[in-house]
Amino acid sequence: MAVAASPRANKAKVAIAQLSWSAAKPAPLVLVSGGEGFLADRAISMIREQLRAADPSLEVSDVDASSYSPGQLLTLASPSLFGEPRLIRVSNVEKCNDDFLVDALDYVASPDSETTVILRHDGGVRGKKLLDSLRAGNGGGIEIICAELKSDSDKFDFATGEFRQAGRKISAGALRSLVSAFAGSGAELASACQQLISDAVGEISDRTVDDYYGGRIEATAFKVVDSAVAGRLGDALLTLRHALSSGADPVPVVAAFAAKLRLMAKISGDRRSAGELAGAVGAAPWQIDRARKDLQGWNEPGLARAIEAIADADANVKGGGRDPVYAVERMVMIVASYGRD
Repeated sequence: MAVAASPRANKAKVAIAQLSWSAAKPAPLVLVSGGEGFLADRAISMIREQLRAADPSLEVSDVDASSYSPGQLLTLASPSLFGEPRLIRVSNVEKCNDDFLVDALDYVASPDSETTVILRHDGGVRGKKLLDSLRAGNGGGIEIICAELKSDSDKFDFATGEFRQAGRKISAGALRSLVSAFAGSGAELASACQQLISDAVGEISDRTVDDYYGGRIEATAFKVVDSAVAGRLGDALLTLRHALSSGADPVPVVAAFAAKLRLMAKISGDRRSAGELAGAVGAAPWQIDRARKDLQGWNEPGLARAIEAIADADANVKGGGRDPVYAVERMVMIVASYGRD
């Protein structure tokens, strides 16, 4: 399964194992950090299921660090009469009150070997003293990194892992369309992947993704862009007008054009491999390969004029003009003519 984005913590100060969400496992103390909530939920569920598989008598308790009562953690972690293993899930550590911080620091100094305490912290400086103590190795814990899926590359790798883990085949084009359709939310992307895995039969194709999610504005916007960049003006205008007549907002359409043309301009004339360029321009290798194909028929003056048209359209759809629809259509016509008309 795909590994989430690399941890940003200063490794020189970290003495504990830092694992991807997909490698989550039990430990006496487990810090689940990072802002991607659905990945954190998955990691915590994985730990619970592993503990339950080892001993079905597992006792599970939940604690909210923001409304914590003194002694609560120590009471829940105390050995039970029958010696059942315990799992304590602590939420909102980034909002913890002072009572929790005092008790947690005491507990970290001497954790119970039969108890797994999961501390969920989604960012910020609150609780830093506790995090520093855990990362220094006190209590023998581990950290599960659940960094946000911010870039298209992160999302593409995540979706690839979802289908690989399920043993399902999906075409490269279908995967790109799926990531484009859910570019704004990692949680929605994960849900869409699971729906296709559950419901779709056979190999998942471009048509499959279009049947399920083709109505999303993100997907529609990228269809307009792809047609225009390839010089297919009729297809681009037809798709655009259908989207706008269905109530779509022109702003995401213009944003999709800006992202596409910006990448094309960045790599135009650069002979480095896609792998070498990936880090330099902040795009995945497959995006660079696609942008190079898109550059066929374009020249630098045409790219410059198209980017100017996109900037004008952006200003118009954000309140700078009287007719945003006309502004978007004019942008599409200029792009579809390779910036030459």
